[in-house]
Amino acid sequence: MLLATDWAGVAQQVVAGLSSGGTYATLAVALVLIYRATGVVNFAQGELAMFSTFIAWTLTQHGFSYWPAFLVTVLASFAAGIVLERAVIKPVERAPILTVAIVTIGLFFVVNGAAFWIWSPEVKSMPSPFSTRPIHIAGVAFSIADLGIIGVSLLAVLLLWLFFRFTKLGLAMRAAALNPDSSRLAGVRVSWTVALGWGFATGLGAVAGLMAAPPLGSFDQNFMQPVLLYAFAGAVLGGLDSALGAVVGSLALGVFLNLLGTYVSWIGTDLRQPAALAVILAVLLIRPRGLFGRAVVRRV
Repeated sequence: MLLATDWAGVAQQVVAGLSSGGTYATLAVALVLIYRATGVVNFAQGELAMFSTFIAWTLTQHGFSYWPAFLVTVLASFAAGIVLERAVIKPVERAPILTVAIVTIGLFFVVNGAAFWIWSPEVKSMPSPFSTRPIHIAGVAFSIADLGIIGVSLLAVLLLWLFFRFTKLGLAMRAAALNPDSSRLAGVRVSWTVALGWGFATGLGAVAGLMAAPPLGSFDQNFMQPVLLYAFAGAVLGGLDSALGAVVGSLALGVFLNLLGTYVSWIGTDLRQPAALAVILAVLLIRPRGLFGRAVVRRV
C-alpha cells in the first residue's frame, strides 16, 4: 500500500499532468477543427501558435501586462487564421489531400523562418500570469500555476463548444463539416465556414502557446514542436474527428506521460516524446479511429 506522502505525490503529479494535458488539449482541438473541415492535419498548427506567442511577448515588451496581451493576441490570431486560409489554403482547396498537407508543411517552415528573422534565435521569457505560491487542498500542495493553466485551457475549449452548440453560425459550421454538399444547398457558405474554422483553430493555438511558454522559463522558436507532437498524440488517442475525444485523450496523455516520466526512472523527461509516438502507433494499430472517433461507413 502507498503511504499518505506517496498519495500526495501522485496527486501532485496528476494535477501537473492535467496542466500539461490542458495545453495539449487546446492545440489538439485546433487540429480537430481543421481536420473535420478539410480532412487534412495542419502540420503548421504548432508554429502558428509559436508565432502568436512571440507576438504576445512583443506586446509585453511594449508595456502590456500578460492578460491584455493574451486577449489581443488571441483576437489577432483568429483574424490571421482567416487570412491564411483565404490566401494559402483556398487556392488548393480542390487539390488532392496530399497537396494540401504539403502546403501546411511548407507553411510550417515559412512561419518558423519568419519568426527567426523577426525575433532572432535568442531565447525569450514570458511573465507568468499566475502566482507561484502553492495552494493546499486536503493536505496536498498544488501549484496555482498548474490549476490556472487547466482552468484557462478548459474554459477556452468550453467557450468554443458553446459556440458550436448554441449559435446559428456554429451550427452552420458543424453542418458544413459533416455534409458540405447538403449545406451548400441549404445556403451555407461552406468556403467561409472553413476559413472561420482556421480562425478558431489559430486562436486556440495562441491560447496553447501562451499557456505553454511561461512554465518553461525561457523559450525559442522551436518550443511548440514537442507540444504539437503531444497534441497530435492526444487527438489520435481520442479520435481525430472528435473534439471531445481530443480533450479527453490529451488530458489522459498528459497525466500518463507525467506519471511515466516521474515514476519510471529510465523514461524521465528525455523519452517522453518517444512514449507519445508509441501511443500514436499503438492507437493506430489497435483502434485507428481512436476512443471517440466514428467508424467510417462506405456504401458499396
